[in-house]
Amino acid sequence: MSRIGKLPIAIPAGVKVIYNVPEISVEGPKGKLSRTVTDGVNVTVEEKQITVTRVDDSIKSRSAHGLTRTLINNMVSGVSKGFEKVLEINGVGYRAEVKGDVLTLSLGYSHPVNFQLPAGITVDVEKLTKVKVMGIDKELVGATAAKIRSFREPEPYKGKGVKYSTETILRKAGKTGKK
Repeated sequence: MSRIGKLPIAIPAGVKVIYNVPEISVEGPKGKLSRTVTDGVNVTVEEKQITVTRVDDSIKSRSAHGLTRTLINNMVSGVSKGFEKVLEINGVGYRAEVKGDVLTLSLGYSHPVNFQLPAGITVDVEKLTKVKVMGIDKELVGATAAKIRSFREPEPYKGKGVKYSTETILRKAGKTGKK
């Protein structure tokens, strides 16, 4: 039995879960999410909790058990609390600003990078160098933050670039001059 898969998911107040056999929908104060549940897994929705069980002990069922439980748990916590990733921009003249649903990044290139934000994602820029990516879909928040980071990944010599706030950049010593 999967250690993660056997844990029940608590449904907080204000969250409504509807399960029509292949699809589960979760609606809460922040929005609505839905996802198709894979075969080999049974989902039981009760009043205050959701339980995920396997149909049999096949490899497909065992591998989908914990994953399905985690995906449903992320949906429930996303519509109730939401998710966020914080990015920091380091470098002279590097900055970010938001105009509507377009994030404009100045990252040392000859032109600014304009990034169209996907639907369901909001970005908040603090002090021109701190970018907060927020949304209810954990997968989309992480993918959007990774895409923004990929425009100028941090380099190991001066640490210039876009990095996660929790990320540590391993610094390298530069070249030593002639003596």
